[in-house]
Amino acid sequence: MEHFGLSLEKEKSRLIEFGRYADENSKHRNGKKPETFTFLGFTHYCSEGRNGQFRVKRKTSKKKFNKKDKEMDKEIQDRLITYGLPVPDVIKWLNQVFVGYFHYYGITDNSVMLSRFVQCVRKLLYKCLNRRSQRRSYTWGAFVDLMKNFPLAKPRIYVSIYGN
Repeated sequence: MEHFGLSLEKEKSRLIEFGRYADENSKHRNGKKPETFTFLGFTHYCSEGRNGQFRVKRKTSKKKFNKKDKEMDKEIQDRLITYGLPVPDVIKWLNQVFVGYFHYYGITDNSVMLSRFVQCVRKLLYKCLNRRSQRRSYTWGAFVDLMKNFPLAKPRIYVSIYGN
């Protein structure tokens, strides 16, 4: 790595046992699951596929998920409360954000985290819609009806790592 002018950051780098036998070895040693690592916004972990064979699975890292959740909270508040944009315009913007998010994080084995992100944003939208005046603007039923008229994008896996 020195040839390219690169070096390892000691605090961020470590060796972990990872692979086909990491699960068995870590259970024998300390009775816990094997370690995970985070790279490019994904947490990589050891698991098994449907056929029972070893597979590396990925999900959105908690750090990136929470950061995006807080960012969305601020953006939705700004658009609805501060700037007073109409709800259809905000939902149109949200759908654009979702599509970009799904294009990056929409990989094999990450559908649970994609769905969780959509649910978090729905709750944020509901909360912000009810903060616009001194009284409650929407009940949950009215909000569900609004979502039927202006639906949010559904989570989608865009990249199959295993080529299926």
